[in-house]
Amino acid sequence: MPAAATFRSWADRVPADFLFAVKASRYLTHVLRLREPREPVAFLMERASELGSHLGPILLQLPPDMPADLPRLEATLEAFPSTVQVAVEPRHDSWFTDELRTLLMTRNAALCLADRRGPLTPQWRTADWTYLRFHGGRARPRPCYSDRDLDAWAARVRDDGGTDTQGFAYFNNDHQGCALRDAATFGRRLCDHGVAVGRVPEIGDEVLRLPAAG
Repeated sequence: MPAAATFRSWADRVPADFLFAVKASRYLTHVLRLREPREPVAFLMERASELGSHLGPILLQLPPDMPADLPRLEATLEAFPSTVQVAVEPRHDSWFTDELRTLLMTRNAALCLADRRGPLTPQWRTADWTYLRFHGGRARPRPCYSDRDLDAWAARVRDDGGTDTQGFAYFNNDHQGCALRDAATFGRRLCDHGVAVGRVPEIGDEVLRLPAAG
């Protein structure tokens, strides 16, 4: 866990409207596996609160070998302040049940819509906001995203939440350097579908072209 001074320095160096997405520590999710969550969540929030108005959503990414345990997840969500936006990314297919959906809706916690290989994430809207993670596209070269796939995701966002939906989308820091290009393209496609976005990156078309395969 970074020191409190580190969180404060991050907050001091970003524009006024910048939000940090915080990923909960592996100690909570992978070591404790959500057991006895109050103390580690309190420690996380003690440090993350140093971001002040720059604190955005907090992601709970669960281990891929952790089967469903709704009581543990419920206790973990209850440990967070009600003002904090929490997204949950289960990666074991036993989680994807109506009981999970009900729990997340009750807590206004977002099911992370993860585009990845492996168990497919249900397209559930469990909160009044959305959290997307683009783990890797199938265009050439891998793991870039095609314009068609990003346009389909933009249409899905519009259809699920309307044009004024609040949401966050993240692209993996991939070895091909596609993430910046894909994020900029996704922002443009959201605008094409009438979805309001906070900022569309001003990146030239030469950057928006897919890198050459090979």
